[in-house]
This record gives sequence, structure tokens and C-alpha cells, in this order.
Amino acid sequence: MATVEAPTTEMDPAMSTEAVLAPVTKERPVRTDLETSIPKPYMVRAFVAPDMDHPDGTPGHMHHDMSVLQQHVSFFDQDHNGIIYPWETYSGFRKIGFNMIASLLLALFINVALSYSTLPGWLPSPLFPIYICNIHKAKHGSDSGTYDTEGRYSPFNFESIFSKYAKTYPDKLTFKEVWSMTEANRLPFDFFGWIASKIEWMVLYVLAKDEEGLLPKEAIRRCYDGSLFEYSARMQMEAQWKRKNN
Repeated sequence: MATVEAPTTEMDPAMSTEAVLAPVTKERPVRTDLETSIPKPYMVRAFVAPDMDHPDGTPGHMHHDMSVLQQHVSFFDQDHNGIIYPWETYSGFRKIGFNMIASLLLALFINVALSYSTLPGWLPSPLFPIYICNIHKAKHGSDSGTYDTEGRYSPFNFESIFSKYAKTYPDKLTFKEVWSMTEANRLPFDFFGWIASKIEWMVLYVLAKDEEGLLPKEAIRRCYDGSLFEYSARMQMEAQWKRKNN
């Protein structure tokens, strides 16, 4: 991994990313070398989720003309009709390895919280469907900013997660670092965003942490484009098959 570079004010004030009287800018540096690997890293991507190691996104992952945010949730659309019902969310979490209770609670929270914002009309639905075409309307605050308000993906903001908070390893986050990041991203009075962000990152940590309890950068990137869920479901199926045949 390349090191994070932050120009000092003595070198070039016009290009500096740190301010002497704002020590937080030094505590949470941003990378200035992204263009060595990612073309126009400041430009949001509609279809792919690139980083320094994968400038073209996830190899072999099909976007099907969906935005990156739509791809993120499409795994849970079990019948591929563009609508995610609570029982589909439940089924999706079961497929990636969560137990019945956790899957039920997550399905209820997600669909109840996000459904109304994505509906095509004003009347709420008692079935709490999530319409994938409008999922950008359900984007909450107090997040990393990796998705923009239209559901596109920002390579710069994704890389900033690690330049700012990955203090132990450059390409992994400890549980404490994940918690610190969600605390730092909190916006004033955004109570729903605080809770949603914590739940999302804790779920991802449980799903994708390695044997040492670290959350890899690659797992986080693949969570953004949804390919992590496909991979996790495939690994669960293989593990079940091996258990049945042993």
C-alpha cells in the first residue's frame, strides 16, 4: 500500500490538506496520490466501485445498468422484480450466514426504516417494500460519503476511510477504528443516521472480519457494490454442501 501524503503549508499553501489551527486535519489525513492508480479519483462512478488496487472495480462483477448503490441492495431482491420485501431481506441475510433472530430483526429494521422513502407514491404500504429504482432517496446522513445522493460511488471518499481511520494497518480496520469512524461521521441531530450507520458497520464487521478480528479493505469495497453478499452466499452454500457430504 502506498503511504498517505499530505503537503504542508510551508510547501504549497494552495494545495495543502492540513491546517495548523485545525489539528483534526492532521489526525485524519487524505491521500494525494490517488491519480497514480485511479483515473480522475474525484469523479463519482455510476457503475463500478474502484480503489487503488482495483481501478476498474470488482473483476467479473456485472452492474446490469444499476448504480453502485442499487447494486449494493439488489442481492436482497430474491425474485429480481426490482422490489425488496421484508421476507426477501430476511432470506438474503440467512443466505449470507446470519441466524434467524438476527435476520428477522435486520429485515424489520431495514424495510420499516427505508420503505417509505423509496415508494413511487405518497401512500405508505403495509408490506414495507423497498423500490430499488428509488433507493437513493433512502440514503441516510452521518455516513462516509462514499455514496453520493444519487447512489454513485466516490473513490476519493472510499480511500479517505482508510487514510483517516486505518491507524493499525493501512488496508484493514479494527473494531475500535470502525467505531471511531462512525463517531467522527456523526452529523448534529441526525439521530437516525447515527443509528443506521452504527448498525450497517457492525453488521459488515460481523459478516466480513477476518480471523484476527480485522475488517479488510477489499471486503468493505465489495460491500459497496454488493459483490460481497454474492460471495458470502456462495461460501455459505459450499460450506453447507461440504457438511452434508462429510
